[in-house]
Amino acid sequence: MSSKANRGAPHGVPQPGPLSLHVPEPSGRPGHETDFSYLHLAAAGEVRRPRVDASAKKMTDLAFTLIRVLDNEGNALGPWAPQVEAELLLRGLRAMIKTRIFDARMLVAQRQKKVSFYMQALGEEAVAVAHALALRDDDMCFPTYRQQGLLMARDVSLVDMMCQNFSNARDPLKGRQLPVLYSVRRAGFFTISGNLATQYIQAVGWAMASAIKNDTRIASAWIGDGSTAEADFHNALTFAAVYRAPVILNVVNNQWAISTFQGIAGGDETTFASRGLGNGIASLRVDGNDFLAVYAASQWAVERARSNLGPTLIEWVTYRGGAHSTSDDPSKYRPGDDWERFPLGDPIVRLKKHLITIGAWSEKQHAGMMEEVEAQVRAAQKEAESYGTLGSGPIPSAAAIFDDVYKDMPEHLRRQRQQLGA
Repeated sequence: MSSKANRGAPHGVPQPGPLSLHVPEPSGRPGHETDFSYLHLAAAGEVRRPRVDASAKKMTDLAFTLIRVLDNEGNALGPWAPQVEAELLLRGLRAMIKTRIFDARMLVAQRQKKVSFYMQALGEEAVAVAHALALRDDDMCFPTYRQQGLLMARDVSLVDMMCQNFSNARDPLKGRQLPVLYSVRRAGFFTISGNLATQYIQAVGWAMASAIKNDTRIASAWIGDGSTAEADFHNALTFAAVYRAPVILNVVNNQWAISTFQGIAGGDETTFASRGLGNGIASLRVDGNDFLAVYAASQWAVERARSNLGPTLIEWVTYRGGAHSTSDDPSKYRPGDDWERFPLGDPIVRLKKHLITIGAWSEKQHAGMMEEVEAQVRAAQKEAESYGTLGSGPIPSAAAIFDDVYKDMPEHLRRQRQQLGA
């Protein structure tokens, strides 16, 4: 007992060995199939649905299970199954298909050097689309960079979105944002921030302002599993809980940040939904690839926020089917067939199956919708490219860099503009 390591230790008490550091590891790597048992799934229709005005501390179990509605045969089961017309489901199906086709064409355009950078939402379409349909059009969304489905559900111009991606003369943001960082105020879509997690505190502040003004609009904030490690995430939860802000706090757990497994952000030992519990926030964990479950949980949270019952944190369990971005190669860090093997399936296929099961859809109608949407996106791309792309077409005037900076342009900038001949 004379060593420094044992100095001060009680006599006769055995001492542990050297300390070690735990580094979370994914349950699958390239060449080895992923073991998805870590997801802790629940059966469709199994999870209870509390009253909207239930106390957060009486619903802690909902942060650790998984709310699901659709079973493998396409049946809607359980207390969360929403009473919804087939027309709305078909609208959602179309918006998801449009999102996927739009993404695919923009990805090809990036490879053709018409776009500098792009990020797909492959496999995550239901999370944004179903949520958008549960909100009012004047509610404000504070998205991150994989929620283009919100814009698709609100029928925002595909040409405008593409012109921003092409960085051409018709770019609605005039080159002041990256291609995929949209901003559409009229569609309740707050400017996407390239700085991760900032939109969370912005959403809570906006929601608090709405309540202060006695408005009826609520806010919806979005973040990925990796960005929950940012301080802004925790600051937002504190303010949302203390002031009962009318806000929905969405956490999209698609299993991967740019190249690190969700366990690195703290999802190894617990759920992301459970992070709301310590702040007294009602928290749900939901199958993000189940359109009906997403819509039902979103409706529940919307009603809670609009009834002055405070915020709801929702963890959407889904999977990033593609690369993080066009600058990423996921084959370097995960199995190539993960997307096909993910146990929650494809959100588009699952909703299509449900619609066929209830007799509201058919394979022939689905094929027709696919062709129709493909033609719509193709026509939008043709029009957008007529205004130029990153590598060709009309070049925006140099004068544009001086616009929208000052209300009254200072003399020194006026001279610089003249020197450019603009």
